[in-house]
Amino acid sequence: QVQMVESGGGLVQAGGSLRLSCAASGRTLSRYSMGWFRQAPAKEREFVASIRWSGGNTYYADSVKGRFTISRDNVKSTVYLQMNSLKPEDTAVYYCAAGMYFPGLRPLEYGYWGQGTQVTVSA
Repeated sequence: QVQMVESGGGLVQAGGSLRLSCAASGRTLSRYSMGWFRQAPAKEREFVASIRWSGGNTYYADSVKGRFTISRDNVKSTVYLQMNSLKPEDTAVYYCAAGMYFPGLRPLEYGYWGQGTQVTVSA
Protein backbone atom coordinates (compact mmCIF):
# COMPACT_ATOMS: atom_id res chain seq x y z
CA GLN A 1 0.00 0.00 0.00
CA VAL A 2 1.16 3.51 -0.85
CA GLN A 3 0.10 6.64 0.97
CA MET A 4 0.56 9.92 -0.85
CA VAL A 5 0.19 13.40 0.59
CA GLU A 6 0.18 16.58 -1.48
CA SER A 7 1.18 19.98 -0.14
CA GLY A 8 2.02 23.43 -1.39
CA GLY A 9 -1.34 24.58 -2.64
CA GLY A 10 -2.79 27.97 -1.81
CA LEU A 11 -4.04 31.28 -3.11
CA VAL A 12 -1.90 33.19 -5.59
CA GLN A 13 -2.42 36.07 -7.97
CA ALA A 14 -2.37 35.56 -11.71
CA GLY A 15 1.21 35.48 -12.97
CA GLY A 16 2.48 34.06 -9.70
CA SER A 17 4.08 30.73 -8.89
CA LEU A 18 3.49 27.76 -6.63
CA ARG A 19 5.38 24.55 -6.05
CA LEU A 20 3.39 21.45 -5.21
CA SER A 21 4.95 18.46 -3.50
CA CYS A 22 3.71 14.91 -3.20
CA ALA A 23 5.36 12.74 -0.58
CA ALA A 24 4.83 9.00 -0.63
CA SER A 25 5.22 6.45 2.11
CA GLY A 26 4.61 2.77 2.54
CA ARG A 27 6.43 1.68 -0.60
CA THR A 28 9.15 3.10 -2.74
CA LEU A 29 7.93 4.97 -5.79
CA SER A 30 11.12 4.43 -7.74
CA ARG A 31 9.47 2.05 -10.23
CA TYR A 32 6.25 3.98 -10.70
CA SER A 33 5.43 6.66 -13.19
CA MET A 34 4.03 9.69 -11.43
CA GLY A 35 1.35 12.04 -12.62
CA TRP A 36 -0.38 15.24 -11.63
CA PHE A 37 -4.06 15.74 -12.37
CA ARG A 38 -6.44 18.54 -11.52
CA GLN A 39 -10.16 18.87 -11.09
CA ALA A 40 -12.13 22.09 -11.13
CA PRO A 41 -15.70 22.31 -9.77
CA ALA A 42 -18.23 20.56 -12.03
CA LYS A 43 -15.46 19.38 -14.36
CA GLU A 44 -13.81 16.04 -14.94
CA ARG A 45 -10.39 15.27 -13.58
CA GLU A 46 -7.84 16.19 -16.23
CA PHE A 47 -4.24 15.28 -16.87
CA VAL A 48 -1.61 17.91 -16.14
CA ALA A 49 1.82 16.27 -16.30
CA SER A 50 3.62 12.98 -15.80
CA ILE A 51 7.15 11.71 -15.36
CA ARG A 52 8.62 8.28 -15.99
CA TRP A 53 10.00 6.36 -13.05
CA SER A 54 13.58 7.10 -14.12
CA GLY A 55 12.84 10.81 -14.39
CA GLY A 56 14.21 10.86 -17.91
CA ASN A 57 10.91 11.50 -19.66
CA THR A 58 8.17 13.98 -18.96
CA TYR A 59 4.87 14.77 -20.63
CA TYR A 60 2.61 17.81 -20.29
CA ALA A 61 -0.88 18.84 -21.19
CA ASP A 62 -0.86 21.55 -23.86
CA SER A 63 -2.54 23.95 -21.45
CA VAL A 64 0.44 23.93 -19.07
CA LYS A 65 3.35 23.29 -21.41
CA GLY A 66 6.08 25.88 -20.93
CA ARG A 67 4.65 27.02 -17.58
CA PHE A 68 4.69 23.89 -15.38
CA THR A 69 7.59 21.55 -14.65
CA ILE A 70 7.31 18.11 -13.11
CA SER A 71 10.26 16.51 -11.35
CA ARG A 72 10.91 13.74 -8.88
CA ASP A 73 13.34 12.70 -6.18
CA ASN A 74 13.23 8.92 -5.83
CA VAL A 75 15.47 8.98 -2.76
CA LYS A 76 12.92 11.16 -0.98
CA SER A 77 9.95 9.42 -2.66
CA THR A 78 8.66 12.84 -3.61
CA VAL A 79 7.35 14.30 -6.85
CA TYR A 80 7.08 18.03 -7.50
CA LEU A 81 5.08 20.31 -9.76
CA GLN A 82 6.55 23.77 -10.26
CA MET A 83 3.83 26.05 -11.57
CA ASN A 84 4.79 29.42 -13.03
CA SER A 85 2.79 32.13 -14.81
CA LEU A 86 -0.37 30.87 -13.18
CA LYS A 87 -3.72 31.78 -14.69
CA PRO A 88 -7.21 31.86 -13.15
CA GLU A 89 -8.12 28.84 -15.28
CA ASP A 90 -5.48 26.84 -13.39
CA THR A 91 -7.71 27.00 -10.31
CA ALA A 92 -8.53 23.43 -9.24
CA VAL A 93 -7.79 20.71 -6.74
CA TYR A 94 -4.49 19.14 -7.76
CA TYR A 95 -3.86 15.43 -7.23
CA CYS A 96 -0.72 13.36 -7.54
CA ALA A 97 -0.92 9.75 -8.60
CA ALA A 98 1.33 6.73 -9.04
CA GLY A 99 0.95 4.14 -11.77
CA MET A 100 2.73 1.70 -14.01
CA TYR A 101 2.19 3.45 -17.35
CA PHE A 102 3.76 6.41 -19.10
CA PRO A 103 2.63 8.97 -20.09
CA GLY A 104 -0.52 7.87 -18.28
CA LEU A 105 -3.01 10.40 -19.60
CA ARG A 106 -6.08 8.81 -18.02
CA PRO A 107 -6.94 8.59 -14.31
CA LEU A 108 -7.69 4.87 -14.59
CA GLU A 109 -4.02 4.23 -15.42
CA TYR A 110 -3.04 5.13 -11.86
CA GLY A 111 -3.51 2.92 -8.84
CA TYR A 112 -2.58 5.28 -6.04
CA TRP A 113 -3.81 8.80 -5.37
CA GLY A 114 -3.25 11.56 -2.89
CA GLN A 115 -6.08 13.47 -1.24
CA GLY A 116 -5.53 16.63 -3.28
CA THR A 117 -4.43 20.18 -2.59
CA GLN A 118 -6.38 23.31 -3.57
CA VAL A 119 -4.82 25.84 -5.91
CA THR A 120 -6.68 29.10 -6.38
CA VAL A 121 -5.47 31.76 -8.81
CA SER A 122 -7.08 35.16 -8.54
CA ALA A 123 -7.37 37.51 -11.49
